[in-house]
Amino acid sequence: MTATVAHDHVAVVRRVSVPRGYRFELVKLVSQWRIRLLVLACWIAPALFVAAVSQQSTLPVDTLFGRWMHATGWAGPLVMLGFAGTWALPLLTSVVAGDVFASEDRLGTWRHLLVAVRSPRRIFAAKALASLSVILLLVAGLACSSAVGGVVAVGNQPLVGLDGHLLAPADAAGKVLLAWVSVLAPTLALAAIGLLGSVALGRSPMGLLLPALVALAMQLAQMLPLPVAVRLALPSYAFIAWNGLFTSPAQVGPLLIGIVVSLVWAVLATALAYLLFLRRDFTNLTYDGSGSRAITTGLLPLVGLVALTVTVVAVATPSVGSGIQQDKVQRSVAMAFAHLYRLQTKQLNRPDVTEAQLRATAACNKGAGQLAAEGPGNDWRCVVSWHLPGVEAAGTAIYQLDVTADGRFVADGDGPKEVNGYFLVRTPIGDAPNPLWQFDGNVELLATTAKG
Repeated sequence: MTATVAHDHVAVVRRVSVPRGYRFELVKLVSQWRIRLLVLACWIAPALFVAAVSQQSTLPVDTLFGRWMHATGWAGPLVMLGFAGTWALPLLTSVVAGDVFASEDRLGTWRHLLVAVRSPRRIFAAKALASLSVILLLVAGLACSSAVGGVVAVGNQPLVGLDGHLLAPADAAGKVLLAWVSVLAPTLALAAIGLLGSVALGRSPMGLLLPALVALAMQLAQMLPLPVAVRLALPSYAFIAWNGLFTSPAQVGPLLIGIVVSLVWAVLATALAYLLFLRRDFTNLTYDGSGSRAITTGLLPLVGLVALTVTVVAVATPSVGSGIQQDKVQRSVAMAFAHLYRLQTKQLNRPDVTEAQLRATAACNKGAGQLAAEGPGNDWRCVVSWHLPGVEAAGTAIYQLDVTADGRFVADGDGPKEVNGYFLVRTPIGDAPNPLWQFDGNVELLATTAKG
């Protein structure tokens, strides 16, 4: 009887629950100097960067919303979001998730951990949850710090959307929050790839670099003139699709597809990492990963997932080709011009007009009419026409467009000078940036119906 009780007591003592293992793994992660440094940097550096850039005379106009950093504090966190999706988040997932299992290989502590926990399943769950918690803390730091830095340095002012319409400060804050929340899905996908690389490749440096390399490959793919179905089937598109939140109405279709695809990637990559971890031989102290198993169990299923998601997206969405067609470009340019014309009218204290009164239209061609008016390129040219109440003659303005493969475009004014030919306008209170001189826009890649 006593022996049985003692045996049960030992079994209870030796059993380590997932919450207890999670706390242990979280403490291990946070105790590392590089993790502490990353947390400190993510919660302080963005605020300093946004505040400093917002006070400069030269703004990062080649970055989405960069040209509005003087006008509103809500542009700063969006500029930071663009940088984070391209560079910061892939590197952070590499450092945290890409090393969470490999660190045990380098230190040779697997046997001690297994003796203490006595369950590879609970070890995997604890490590995965701990790395996820740290990544969420880092993302929250980037978002909160950049927002605070922008609002403190510039102010809680309205934000100009990608179609030229003004978002009230409260609306802008909500959209900025949604944009940052939306990139959690592709971040989770990269974190899951980091877990997979850390398990499959052991102490090899490739496991640590895998999320960053995968993210770089997907970013390069997004720069190519790929069909819409292929573009949306990659989780990296969710790092771009938040742009659609800043149009009216919001272009949520591509964003929802990107989020779903990213979550599917996250689930599959985590499941593959889990299976590889359970099959591992922990008695081999020199384990450096199994190349054949990493390919058959890790790489091939993800390649199959790409093929499957491309097929599903192609069937579910009606868009074909690049998704950038003449009518979409013309509609986007005309809508943005009409909204920004009203903004310029207020600057100059002219009588207010509505978009309906302006009846703005755009006629666009590509390659001076020698090329098919579709697809990305910097050779788009648009002539915008509009009408003013009581004025018989229509006004016209010319824009040169650089349309990227993901649907974003920059419209550069080419005259007349009094409308969009100069970057400043003379207002009653002094010179101010001309909103019609150069502006950003977004072409929705999915097929849409014309809006009246």
